[in-house]
Order: sequence, then structure tokens, then C-alpha cells
Amino acid sequence: MPPKVYIDGHVGTTGLRIREWLAGRNDIELLTVAEAQRKSDAARRVVLAEADVAILCLPDAASREAAGWAAYTDTRLIDASTAHRVEDGWVYGLPELQPDQREAIRQAKYVANPGCYPSAFLLLVRPLLDAGLIAKQTPVSIHALSGYSGGGRPLIEKWEDAELGLGSLVYEAPYALERVHKHVPEMTKYSLLDCGPHFVPAVGPFRCGMRVQVPLHTSLLQCGAGDTIREVLRERYRHEPFVRVLPNEPPPETNEHSFDPQACNDTNRIDLHVTPHPAGHVLLVAILDNLGKGACGVAIQNLNLMLGLPETTGLPA
Repeated sequence: MPPKVYIDGHVGTTGLRIREWLAGRNDIELLTVAEAQRKSDAARRVVLAEADVAILCLPDAASREAAGWAAYTDTRLIDASTAHRVEDGWVYGLPELQPDQREAIRQAKYVANPGCYPSAFLLLVRPLLDAGLIAKQTPVSIHALSGYSGGGRPLIEKWEDAELGLGSLVYEAPYALERVHKHVPEMTKYSLLDCGPHFVPAVGPFRCGMRVQVPLHTSLLQCGAGDTIREVLRERYRHEPFVRVLPNEPPPETNEHSFDPQACNDTNRIDLHVTPHPAGHVLLVAILDNLGKGACGVAIQNLNLMLGLPETTGLPA
């Protein structure tokens, strides 16, 4: 019998994409709740208990409640919300974070799916700290641009409302400037930085896609670090099926199409760019699909690992 998988919240933005990418697989059995009972806690709780793995695509409060139900069952969880990402007892579900992360995910009962922005930031920055190219005390800033699907149904409806006209904007719209963004705690914890980054997110007039930029001033880099950052990243991700370090040598000149935030759409791939500056500064850039490697794809990576299946199964690269 194939293992049973339940997506709690399958009609939401993340749940829909996960279900779409899992559809047609014969190595798992997808459990569902009848449409008439989709919002019934009792019905959801029964199906969750039947599953080998449940993927929670719910608001934070609802994810915490569902996690409480699972505590009394053998069901293992992947939580796509922000509820448990820095909580004790939960394994952070970014397989490429460090060498032993995959094994921790394979063995875990509770896996917290990473956020889209943090996935990009961590894959760019964590190897630099591990290699001693930047110090733990380094003040880091992030400028990030996401498609509006990153905000779920409310933001999708807002940006696709013809009367508001946001779809015709010719510039990005910064947001969350007046508060600490909910992704900062996981960025801080798993990067190993001593203090949280200055995070400036923005939304663009496109549905999916993401570009995360981390500028590093030459004064923040250890001596000679600018020349070795690309090689450190290449070595770290040499055997990773979903991480590419670009450009190939010799690096081409950048142009208007160099960092297209939609370049990895509909895949589970993330592209990392290292752009040195003559003054010694370095710009790190990550491109990914916020609903691919940024959410749904990495959830399926984690699912495959937890079920003992090949990690790349069912994932477009």
C-alpha cells in the first residue's frame, strides 16, 4: 500500500499547487475530505489521523490547532505556515541548509516548511558564515521582490482587481516597512547571524516569481572574500539537484534581463548569482518561484524525504 498523504487546506494558494504537483503520482495515496465537510474540524481530524504525512496549508492559528491533533497520532506533519519555524521540536525543512539537514528531515515527526524569502536568503548567506567569509556580527540588508501570489488569496484578489489597477503598475510596491516582517526570526536563527537583517520586501505586478538581493559592502567582507564567494557557493551546492550557481565563467555583463524574477517559475529550482563590483563590494542575488522552491516544491522535497522516496520525485527542475 502506498503511503497516505493529506493536504489540510488544499484549496488555498499553496495547497492547490502542492496538490497539482502531486496529482498523478502512484507512489502515494492522496486523502481528501468531502467538500461539504471541508471546514469541519471533526472530519479533518479523522482524515489527518489516517495519514502517514499531513501537509498543513493553513493560517498560523489553525496550523497550531492541527498540530495539537497530530500529537495523539502517528501522523507526521509538514507545516507550510510560519507557526513553527523557530519552535523547539520542529525540524526546519530546508534540505540544503547544512549537511545533516536531510537526515533530520527524514527522521522528523514535525517539519516546518521554510518561508520563500528566508530560503533564498539562507542559501545565499549561510555558506558564507560557515566558511568565515563574513562574521556573525555582520549587519546585513535584503531587498526582495515577490509576485503577488506570495500574499495568498487576499493579495491575489487585491492585485487582480481591475478597479484598483495594480496590475498595470510599472514599479514595485514596498510593504511591511513599519513592522518586523514575520520571516525575520527564521532568517536570523538559521543564518547564524547575531542580529536580524534589515529586510525590505516589495510586491511586483506579476503573479509568481521572486528575486532576493543581498548587497555586501567591501568593509563587511573578510580579506579576499569577494574573489571566493562564488567558489564557496559552487562547492556547497555542487551536488544539489535544485540549486544552480550562476553565471558560468566568464561572467557575462548584466543587462535588463539578467535577474528576471520569473526565470524559475513553475520549477523547484533556485538560481544564485554572485556579482562582484570593482570597488570590492559583492551583490548576491537569488531567483526562485515563490510558489515553487519557495513553498510548494520544498514541501514536496520534504515529503519525499520523510517517506524514503527519491527527493526529486515529481518535482520540475
